[in-house]
Amino acid sequence: MPGSSSPDAHSSVVALVRCPSYEERVVDAAIGRGLELLGGIERFAQPGETIQLKPNLLVGRDPDRAVTTHPNVFRAIARRFIDAGAAVSYGDSPGFGRLSAVARRAGLATVAEDLGFGLADFSRGRTVSFSDGRLIKQFTLAEGVLAAEGIVSLPKLKTHGLTRITGAIKNQYGCIPGPLKAEFHARLPNADLFSQMLVDLNRFLRPRLFVMDGIVAMEGNGPQGGTPRPMNILLLSTDPVALDATVGSLIGLDPTLVPPIVYGEAFGLGRAFEIETVGDLVGSFLAEDFDVNRRRSSTTGEPGRYSRLARRFVVPRPIVLPTRCTRCGTCVSVCPVAPKAIGFETEDRSSPPVHRYERCIRCYCCQEMCPEAAIELHVPLLGRIIHRR
Repeated sequence: MPGSSSPDAHSSVVALVRCPSYEERVVDAAIGRGLELLGGIERFAQPGETIQLKPNLLVGRDPDRAVTTHPNVFRAIARRFIDAGAAVSYGDSPGFGRLSAVARRAGLATVAEDLGFGLADFSRGRTVSFSDGRLIKQFTLAEGVLAAEGIVSLPKLKTHGLTRITGAIKNQYGCIPGPLKAEFHARLPNADLFSQMLVDLNRFLRPRLFVMDGIVAMEGNGPQGGTPRPMNILLLSTDPVALDATVGSLIGLDPTLVPPIVYGEAFGLGRAFEIETVGDLVGSFLAEDFDVNRRRSSTTGEPGRYSRLARRFVVPRPIVLPTRCTRCGTCVSVCPVAPKAIGFETEDRSSPPVHRYERCIRCYCCQEMCPEAAIELHVPLLGRIIHRR
């Protein structure tokens, strides 16, 4: 079972390691330093153990787009665990496309072939009970994840429409087989509930180690359509809450505005404060002009906090940019509600798809998965006035 022999998840130490480029030898040295700062590779794997690497493989994009975990970060970590005698595999549940094709496009498949390991089974799932879940009492998880003795999570530092950042906590969402991920968006149609589910998922899986690729991050319209932003950093920790909170401190984002961090601390997953950082100084990585949502209110309009009118006039909504839209239909395909909250008005797709906002649950799946960055989040006028934006 994942995490069965993991280190103490509440030893809230975050290693910050400067890494100025994706050159293979530079990344390898930085990863080696980060692991030593946390106690060495032997803390995370023993000879003969099965280790599942969980990169961020949202979609098949070239590495220079900063959408997925970079191949050389993946390579450096995989090599360390292989050298430690672990049996390594990798996988994810992409938002769109077959895992094998996405891994090939993102450059990870070539690395795995070079090092002699392969994909785990992320197409089939098995339902498991989690009696300690605060919100979710059972999950259906990929067979490859459940077969591993330990998980090593390799998130990417990016912005996200629903949770503000997609970091260490959210990376485990890809352990749920693809079609089932849409069901959670439909069942948990706001950032608070969705984040509670993510925290329960992490509490069940208990990854042994988190290594975040922030060498080139993504700001703005993330997690796919944003702008690459060099941050020159790798972050390593056994505590995903502490890691994500540290990211917040680097980019000037109050951790209390990030629901996965808030519920991660509340549910005992980790610590958002009183974090010990080792390695390079936090101040040497500060990017307070990082383009990320800093509005003081939730983005989604949770029940009991916003009326329907407030959702209509205050809460951000996705909008299609006609000049960028190629009418590929990805947004329609990934919309999790029935009937769809976005669709084409004509069968010939002669014009871009249109949102039906009365159906829209503000999950922002359409914005997340648009391959052309043709969907952005728009804050209505009243919302801008309220939030002084």
